Amino acid sequence: MANEAREKYLLAGLDQRSRGFTRMVSIEQQAETFRASLQYETLLVVSADAASPAGALADLARRLHERGYTQLRSRLTFAEGTYLGSQEQWVEYADPERAPEAEGKFFRLMRRILWIFTRRSGD
Repeated sequence: MANEAREKYLLAGLDQRSRGFTRMVSIEQQAETFRASLQYETLLVVSADAASPAGALADLARRLHERGYTQLRSRLTFAEGTYLGSQEQWVEYADPERAPEAEGKFFRLMRRILWIFTRRSGD
């Protein structure tokens, strides 16, 4: 059936403020594509259309990573109206690598602060 959630997953992780959360994610199928959606507080995130539920979940995780969410993992909880509980394994979505330029900015800032303090103490 079009636009009906056939599968539901638990998505767990840390939000952008490093608070733990667990929320239900619905997977909706329209024709041959799948879309995952998550409501967390005031945030609604919807994946792009994907060829499979796993693809939709991966895109949803990518979108959450872009917003600063980390340690994301999902587990199938409902399939075709049947509650699966904790029978299924967690699927983890690796956090993206920190951009080298961001680390470079941090170290440049720290060197500048150190330079300012050592310069003042040398007067």
